[in-house]
Amino acid sequence: MTHISVTVDGTAYEDEVEPRLLLVHYLRDRLGLTGTPIGCDTSNCGTCTVELDGASVKSCTVLAVQADGCEVTTVQGLARDGEWTPLQRAFHERHALQCGYCTPGMIMAARDLLRENPHPDADEVRKALEGNLCRCTGYQNIVRAVLAAAEEASASERHSAQEVTA
Repeated sequence: MTHISVTVDGTAYEDEVEPRLLLVHYLRDRLGLTGTPIGCDTSNCGTCTVELDGASVKSCTVLAVQADGCEVTTVQGLARDGEWTPLQRAFHERHALQCGYCTPGMIMAARDLLRENPHPDADEVRKALEGNLCRCTGYQNIVRAVLAAAEEASASERHSAQEVTA
């Protein structure tokens, strides 16, 4: 057993884990955070995508011991005081899901894209999400949702800048 200290969705945890335990299993089985699905266990589908110290990772490819000393953000840790993020709202409003199984990974990967490129075009969104598979939607509404969230963030920035200069 190996001792780890990890912060997940703002809560600090101290645990003893098997060195071979995958982060996705730690999140789901040990912490009960089942919002991060297990899709393929081979890193092909991206459903288990989380942020590790702010970077998007597939949690089925990371050992829990590799998260020692790190901050992990799951889809369950995004909403604040019951309020969805603009990206979560955009996925809901633009029907960017059918079964919803891939949605947590899509949202987490899209967050990573928007952090790196706040004003992507449709091709850049598709490229950024190509490691995340959806078997239901055909991706069109997912791309539209990411673009809408980017536009909302851009409009909010413009509004804030106008308030500062007024």
